[in-house]
Amino acid sequence: MDNLKIYLDKDINQELIKSKKIAVIGFGSQGYGQSMNLKDSGCDVVLGLRLGRKSDEKAKKYGFKTMTIEDAVKYADIVQILIPDELQAEVYEKQIKPNMRAGQYLMFSHGFNIHYKKIVAPKDINVIMVAPKGPGHTVRSQYVEGKGVPSLIAIYQDPTGDSKEVSLSYASAAGIIETSFKEETETDLFGEQAVICGGVSALMKAGFEVLTEAGYSPYMAYFEVLHEMKLIIDLVNQGGLADMRYSISNTAEYGDMTRGPKVIGEASKNAMREILKDIQSGKFADEFTNEMHSGCTNFNKLRKENAEHPIEKVGEEIRSSFVWGNDDKIIDRNKN
Repeated sequence: MDNLKIYLDKDINQELIKSKKIAVIGFGSQGYGQSMNLKDSGCDVVLGLRLGRKSDEKAKKYGFKTMTIEDAVKYADIVQILIPDELQAEVYEKQIKPNMRAGQYLMFSHGFNIHYKKIVAPKDINVIMVAPKGPGHTVRSQYVEGKGVPSLIAIYQDPTGDSKEVSLSYASAAGIIETSFKEETETDLFGEQAVICGGVSALMKAGFEVLTEAGYSPYMAYFEVLHEMKLIIDLVNQGGLADMRYSISNTAEYGDMTRGPKVIGEASKNAMREILKDIQSGKFADEFTNEMHSGCTNFNKLRKENAEHPIEKVGEEIRSSFVWGNDDKIIDRNKN
C-alpha cells in the first residue's frame, strides 16, 4: 500500500487563500457549496455566470458579486471551474482561455477534462485540483455545522512553484490527501458508476422489485432496501465494515457474510472490470461527451425511466408523511 499523507489545518497556511482573488465559474451544487464557504471564510470571491439567468439571481440573493465569465477571469488570480463536465471545454475555449494571463491558477474539482485532454491549458498557467469528497450541498452543510469534508488535491502544471500551497489553503478543511488528475478521475468515475451511485441504486431497485414481485408491501420494501441504507452506511463511514457488523444482530451479520457474496460475486466483479477498462481507455468519456453534445436523447430517456420507478413514487409518499423526510433538508432546489 502507498504511504498515506494527510494534511491537516496545522500543516497549511490558511491565510494564503485570502490574499488571492477567486472567480468561481458556475453556481450549481459545487459552485454553491464552495463559494458560500469561501465567502463566509473571508475570501475575495466573485461568481462568473450568465448574467440575468436563474443562477445569477440566486447568487445575488446570497450577496455575491456576479460578473460575466470573461470579466470574472480577468479579475481573478484563481479561476475555479464548477460548471458541468460536458460544458467545460467549450466555455474554456470561448470565454476563459482568451482572458487568462500567465501565472493564474486554473482550478477544477474533477480531473475529467484535463485528464482526457478535452482542455489543454498553456504551459504558463498553473493547473490544479481541489476535489471535496462529497456533493456541494454536503460541502456546505458540513461547513455550517463547523465541520468539513475530506478533500483531494492534485497538481498538473506548476509554473509559479506554489500551486500545492495554494491548493492546500483553498481546501483547508477536515483532511486533505494529495493525488493525481489521472487517479482522481478514474477512481471517481469508477466509484460513481460501479458502487456508490450506479451500483447502489441498481441494488436497491433490484431488491425492491424482488420483494414487491413476491407480494410484499412496497412500503415495507422501501424501508428495508432504501431507507435503512443510510443508517448502515453511517456506521460504515465512521468505523468501517467492522463497526457496522459490531452494531447489527448476529442474524444480520451471518446473513451479510454468507449471502452478500452470492449477490456481488465474480460476475459482478467482471462487470466492474469492464467498467474500469472503459474509464481507463477514455471510451466512457467519449461516450458521455457525445451523448451530451448530440441532444441527450438516451440520457433524458434514462432519467425519465428512473424517475418513474415505483421505488421513487413510494419513497416520495413515505417521506412526505414523516418528520425526518421534511426537516433540515440538505437540498432545497428553490434556494441552492
